[in-house]
Amino acid sequence: MADDMGERTEQPTGRRMSDARGRGQVAKSQDLSAAITLASGVVLLALAGGFLGRSFMSLMEKTYATDGVGWSTQSSTLWPLMRMVAIDAARITLPLLLAAAFMAALAQFIQVGWLLTTKPLVPKLSKLNPLKGLKRIFSKRSLMKAILNSFKLIFVVSIAVAVINHLIPKIVGLPVLTSTQGMILIAKMLLTLAIWLAVILLIIGLIDWLYQKWQHTQDLKMTKQQVKDERRSMEGDPEVKGRRLRMMRDIVMQQIQQQVPLADVVVTNPTHFAVALRYDAETMPAPMVVAKGSDFMAQRIRLVAASAGIPIIERPPLARGLYYGSDPGQEISSEYYEAVAEILAYVYRLEGESSSQRSRVNTRSHTRTPHKRTRAKVSA
Repeated sequence: MADDMGERTEQPTGRRMSDARGRGQVAKSQDLSAAITLASGVVLLALAGGFLGRSFMSLMEKTYATDGVGWSTQSSTLWPLMRMVAIDAARITLPLLLAAAFMAALAQFIQVGWLLTTKPLVPKLSKLNPLKGLKRIFSKRSLMKAILNSFKLIFVVSIAVAVINHLIPKIVGLPVLTSTQGMILIAKMLLTLAIWLAVILLIIGLIDWLYQKWQHTQDLKMTKQQVKDERRSMEGDPEVKGRRLRMMRDIVMQQIQQQVPLADVVVTNPTHFAVALRYDAETMPAPMVVAKGSDFMAQRIRLVAASAGIPIIERPPLARGLYYGSDPGQEISSEYYEAVAEILAYVYRLEGESSSQRSRVNTRSHTRTPHKRTRAKVSA
């Protein structure tokens, strides 16, 4: 029933996932990116907080020093003061800002990997359609997203309120502290709150990332017909492919029928491989493979050889080496010369004995049977 309705029930193929990635459609969570950026910022502030505090205190002392520009508001002294403060503040904060930017980029890379595409920047007229925009705003997905964001906000605010309530006794005691002690205590409380929020946001971001991956897979699901069409476009029409395979098999079968009877010997594995060899010392520098096959084709070669009276020799290692080392119409590799020469010599010797026996029988019966084939001598 699902197939008739064209429902997307099949998992997306690798090609569909790759095409979507090329269009910039990837699974990523903005919540996880923001959480990683916040967590890295908290860690950086915890590690470099003392340095930042001392650096800005030194900058303030330098700015309001009595031997410096002081409290003058004249333009001749105000602009150098502003330039000095800006340069010093940039020198203090720039390493932290660069580290935060690196962590933000790393958060995206962890989720998406290396991806560089300009297709999302290509303007589309469909995005300017107000009706489609309203449909996206009031769609079921947008509603669910708004509900989830509301729950996340309530949860984060609840955690923040709980942490602040726990810190109220310390907040109440701030008036009795010195300014330095108060600033240190405020910094510690803010750091505690930031750590709690960073941990909670990391958990929420990880859950949202898993959900985005699931939703991305759901969006790319395919119908059975789409899977068939894609497979057909990649591999070709199955009927045409089957017809081509049948034609190739018929051609190979014809070659086996024609070439195997011309062979001198067939070397087998004994069942998986079969290689038909032919050698003529007057015209060939080395033995040549005239046919080879595996499994069904090997069985066919053995049947044709048996019907033609071609000797079949079982040499498993040699058969495998000849099968993978040479193609029909090619000479065998030099490493197999000796082994093949021994087999051919053995075959010729058997045929010579068989011919002698037939000659004696023919002499007794006063008939003469010619040899089937004239063999050439083999030098090992």
